[in-house]
Amino acid sequence: MDAGTEEVEALALRALMVHGGDLDEAARCFPDAPRPWLDLSTGINPVAWEPAAMPDIDLRALPSAAARAALEAAAAQAFGAETVAITALPGSELGLRLLAGLGLPAPVRVVTPGYRTHGEALPGAAAIPAEAIDTVADGTLLLANPNNPDGRLLAPERLLAIARRLGERGGVLVVDEAFADSVPDASLLPHLTTGDRVLVFRSFGKFFGLAGVRLGFACGAPDLVATLRDRLGSWPVSAAALAIGTAAYRDAAWIEAARRDLAGRCAALDRVLRAHGLTPLGACPLFRLIETADAGILFAMLARHGILTRPFDYAPRWLRLGVPANAAALDRLDRALSDR
Repeated sequence: MDAGTEEVEALALRALMVHGGDLDEAARCFPDAPRPWLDLSTGINPVAWEPAAMPDIDLRALPSAAARAALEAAAAQAFGAETVAITALPGSELGLRLLAGLGLPAPVRVVTPGYRTHGEALPGAAAIPAEAIDTVADGTLLLANPNNPDGRLLAPERLLAIARRLGERGGVLVVDEAFADSVPDASLLPHLTTGDRVLVFRSFGKFFGLAGVRLGFACGAPDLVATLRDRLGSWPVSAAALAIGTAAYRDAAWIEAARRDLAGRCAALDRVLRAHGLTPLGACPLFRLIETADAGILFAMLARHGILTRPFDYAPRWLRLGVPANAAALDRLDRALSDR
């Protein structure tokens, strides 16, 4: 590889560190990569929910309050969140970015490593490692569970103890459960009461594989959820998202099967990674993190094979890989890793 190619690939590495899924940028940076691209750069389920029949969607009328209530009831039942407040969002990303306007108690702390959005949503927040969360006794604490990108998973009982310790001093625990649908029994929501000072965000698109629907939820303390609901206005969620989300959350058989399928495909990914001397990290079956001194070189090598993964500017030894959709996709990754 000549110096010019190395420089281009170094620029590509930096350009693709902002977020996953940017296939247009990947194609621009690696124009000779084989098509179609295999996108392993996100934590989105590559095997999306598909209904037996598409629900009726009337795009001529404003989304109805009844349809929104039906969606929220279906989601609450799926989450085990029937005892707390819930409101639908046009994606959990937007809900997170509304946090700064809630008047959350200081000091504000964000657990790192984690989502880039968390720090951006609460500017000025102090960053703390996950190992320090049990020492936090006041203010606001924001974390993800399961965490991104390392897949760290915290027991809900541990989080509940932290939440109630914070609540005793007027504090708030905010938990981003964007990946929790894929991990049975991971959610804090079934353990909460209306008196707990907790706000939990859930994402529809990641587990159901329909990120373009732009749907999420905020659940927990009634006053915090009500404030978010008011800020969003009368019609925050489209008629399409209401109908698709309601049908998907009511599809208990698909949800159960998808969890089993993800666990199996992730185990197969682990075996391939280990076969190439790479140790898979994390407990979320939608992705795995690997740590290696040549992560940047490995990213570029895979990209030259038309396989997009997720590098990180703050952790140059890390590379995250989403779970492949099927045996053919896994075999393509296996063959590409053989060039390492």
